[in-house]
Amino acid sequence: MIQISFVIPTYNERENIKILIPKIESLFLEKYKFEIIIVDDSSPDKTAELSEKLNKKYHNIRTVIRKKKEGIGAALRAGYNEAKGEVILSSDADLSFKVEDMLRLMDKINEGYDLVVGSRHKEEGMYENRKLLTKLKYFVSKSGNKFIRFFLGLKIHDFSANFRAIKRDVWNDIETKDNTNSLLLEMILKTKLKNYKIAEVPVEFKERKYGVSKLRLSKEIPKFFLKIIYFFFLFNFKKLFSRK
Repeated sequence: MIQISFVIPTYNERENIKILIPKIESLFLEKYKFEIIIVDDSSPDKTAELSEKLNKKYHNIRTVIRKKKEGIGAALRAGYNEAKGEVILSSDADLSFKVEDMLRLMDKINEGYDLVVGSRHKEEGMYENRKLLTKLKYFVSKSGNKFIRFFLGLKIHDFSANFRAIKRDVWNDIETKDNTNSLLLEMILKTKLKNYKIAEVPVEFKERKYGVSKLRLSKEIPKFFLKIIYFFFLFNFKKLFSRK
């Protein structure tokens, strides 16, 4: 039986993990061996304390407490590097993604893929956007991902969702470096460059009910586009070099 390491980065997500962790425990209990790694950036709302309390009930939760916020990329890397499972599955903690869709990621891993990306923008995917701010985020995400797809020439519809599964051996091989949201793009790009098999699964994305989004578009968009340009030259240089 494959063992999974769930990696969930958190900052003030106490109300959400109170719901998310029991859902994972219930849905995966009879299907897989697994551990849950909560990577918490010293949340004032005591997310880490709740995680440790839940571990007393489930006995498979580990809490990694980081002293400061260094970006979601840094938090994910900390959790991925702690993982003991054969497959690492990461998700945001805000309940935007369905736990049931995690099983669909694992179905593709079981088919032999090395990295499986959950896509909000692929046909049959769904991105709920009723609120004005979410509509703006949807527009930025949709158009930004189209641009990346065209610019880098990769057949992926959603590079920026933290909802994916990757084999641990593949993660250790690709050696990511980014500390921001761009780690999610870097992971796909370097997996492709190493000629691993990538699949994409349409998933549902809903607006958050509890807590506040940590994404700041005014800061993240300029940084993200600069990273795209960097990755474009890196990607094409390595492709050219590999042909020689």
